Amino acid sequence: MEFNPNKAIYLQIRDTICERILSGELKPEDRIPSVREYGASIGVNPNTVMRTYEKLTAEGVIYNKRGIGYFITPDAKDLVLESSRKEFLEKELPLVLRKMQLLELNPKDLLDQSV
Repeated sequence: MEFNPNKAIYLQIRDTICERILSGELKPEDRIPSVREYGASIGVNPNTVMRTYEKLTAEGVIYNKRGIGYFITPDAKDLVLESSRKEFLEKELPLVLRKMQLLELNPKDLLDQSV
């Protein structure tokens, strides 16, 4: 996994798991790899993965069955969708709109490019 040096690794791992949930690759009640398994597979310290899992647990996206592992919650997709939309609208969209304004682009120009 390639990491962006401008964002904490545990947040990038969180984003990857959330994208997999949104895409349907991870479904409710799916088991996700253990902290050690996931850390080894992506080449990061297990403590970093644990931090990610703790954050996702606090957000209600995953839960831990003691002695069995971590699982996707039944409403994970809705929670991820809501938080991702909020983040996009508050952080990313203003930057895109500002860039469009500077480049004198309007929404129609974007639609014409996608055809």
